[in-house]
Amino acid sequence: MAAALSLGTLATACSDKPESPGVPTLGGSAGTNASAGAGGNPNAANGDGSAERRTKLHAAAQCIRENGAPNYQDPVLTADGRVYTDEVALRELDEPEREALQTACAELIRAANFGMADQAPPPPAVIRAGVKSAECLRAHGLPNVKDPTASSSFIPGKGFGLNPDELPADGKADPTVQRALTECRSILDEEQRVSSLGNLTNA
Repeated sequence: MAAALSLGTLATACSDKPESPGVPTLGGSAGTNASAGAGGNPNAANGDGSAERRTKLHAAAQCIRENGAPNYQDPVLTADGRVYTDEVALRELDEPEREALQTACAELIRAANFGMADQAPPPPAVIRAGVKSAECLRAHGLPNVKDPTASSSFIPGKGFGLNPDELPADGKADPTVQRALTECRSILDEEQRVSSLGNLTNA
């Protein structure tokens, strides 16, 4: 299935305005799973929301910052052990940079038991914000936009985005998409705000 386009990316383009037990891989929001057993997503809830794990996540994030991603934020750890990561900062790197970073920090990432760019399932507040965005986009000419669910992929700070099959034939270049994004701008901005790392602990 084609990867989703973040609403933030679409908005910018359209109107100037969304691991393995060996050496960890970047993973990504497309790999979001509802449980740790579904595809082996280590960031799904596993019950370990301890201070010890939080310390290990900080150490891994510090290594990531020191090895090529200086803007990478500490992962968010919830009480039930869900982990949300700064996927956006990692997407700024090219493939050789990501591979070097993964190799340098593999031991610390493994110790913290998380995927650098995997996400736990979206919490209810993020889903509610995404549903409001979908409703607005459908009401403004994009009838194929689906409501997000707990199994939908999202990027912290970007929201759920749109899949190509939810867009008109001309994709993001279609004037209908541009108009819908403009009309729904405030609702889309709220989705991105609610999905940001700083808001996910209590979402």
